[in-house]
Amino acid sequence: MNELALLIAATIASGTPLALASLGLLLNEKSGVLNLGAEGMMLVAAVTGFAVALTTGNDWVAFAAGAAAGAVLAVCFGVLAIWLNTNQYATGLALSLFGAGFSAFVGKEYVGKTLGARESFAVPGLSDLPFVGDALFRQHPMAYVAIALAVAVAWFLYRSRAGLVLRAVGESPESAHALGYRVRWIRLAAVTAGGALCGVAGAFLSVVYAPLWVEGLVAGRGWIALALTTFATWRPGRVLLGAYLFGGVTMLQFSLQGMGVQVASQLLAMLPYLATIVVLALISRNPLWIRVNMPASLGRPFHPGS
Repeated sequence: MNELALLIAATIASGTPLALASLGLLLNEKSGVLNLGAEGMMLVAAVTGFAVALTTGNDWVAFAAGAAAGAVLAVCFGVLAIWLNTNQYATGLALSLFGAGFSAFVGKEYVGKTLGARESFAVPGLSDLPFVGDALFRQHPMAYVAIALAVAVAWFLYRSRAGLVLRAVGESPESAHALGYRVRWIRLAAVTAGGALCGVAGAFLSVVYAPLWVEGLVAGRGWIALALTTFATWRPGRVLLGAYLFGGVTMLQFSLQGMGVQVASQLLAMLPYLATIVVLALISRNPLWIRVNMPASLGRPFHPGS
């Protein structure tokens, strides 16, 4: 039972950066913008957050720095894709490649350095409960922030006027423009918020999850987060569940190795990415289900004068 509790705790910790990044991408895509640069934004934010944490010793300042780094890159993407109407797919891929190269370049001096022992956290009273205390209530506060953000994003999208406008922009930007809404600025705001959340996810990886920096630290999580938004059919609650599902698959490899299961470590390391491919393949078998839930203008440029 103790091993199961530790596996659940590790699953939540592993799923937290996926949840944060996926919620940010969800906001992007609800506005009709597809940003494939999540991997690059997370990498730049990861090295930024690590550098700030190493300098200041404050995790929350590092998260803020990571969010700022992600937001700046997202604004650059937004200007290109929303105002200059560059191809969203190509621009996002370019951003991802830029982030990988830039983070490797600026992170050279931080390779081999660590942040040392991390502060342990526990929810008073609840952390002492048998089983559930170890499983659920000894997480970094950012894990609970991710859950609260999922609730907040769901409320924003489906219970607020601003969320209704954002969804309207994603469904029919021409109609929203005709009603007097500033479609480009709304899309830019959504892209910036999404980039900031991807930045927090990247900083969480380098500051809390693995308190160090190495080249390629994000290890494909940005791409998994992109797949998660489709897997969750653009619903915040499903995004959260999907993040923990993929987080659990990631941690399962270590659990199986610890139990002495005679499987090649390379095969176990493939599990999260294999699960992503399998899930997307299963979803793709029903294109109608995707079309019904997907924002109608996703990936489509908007020309105010047309």
